[in-house]
Amino acid sequence: MGILSMLGLVSKSKNIKEFTNKGAVIIDVRSRGEFQGGHIKGSKNIPLDTIAAKISEIKKLEKPVIVCCRSGMRSAQAASILKENGIEVINGGGWQSLESKL
Repeated sequence: MGILSMLGLVSKSKNIKEFTNKGAVIIDVRSRGEFQGGHIKGSKNIPLDTIAAKISEIKKLEKPVIVCCRSGMRSAQAASILKENGIEVINGGGWQSLESKL
């Protein structure tokens, strides 16, 4: 895996497609208020500050996860936490950008 791929800069659309084909769950890690202001239909809202406490709940879904937020910064942090806990995850970046790739 090259450095650009590790940083998520290569073929994010391809990875997103692969994850959605596997039935991935979309988790939006923005605050509840931000989520209520607009989100991807069918996505789950688990704010970043609660993600670590929800690991067992996320594992019970038994599906890969695509995380998103407003710009991709919080979702990058969430992806790191989920990966450390053995969850198959990809950072989808900003929710509006992700929505256009679905």
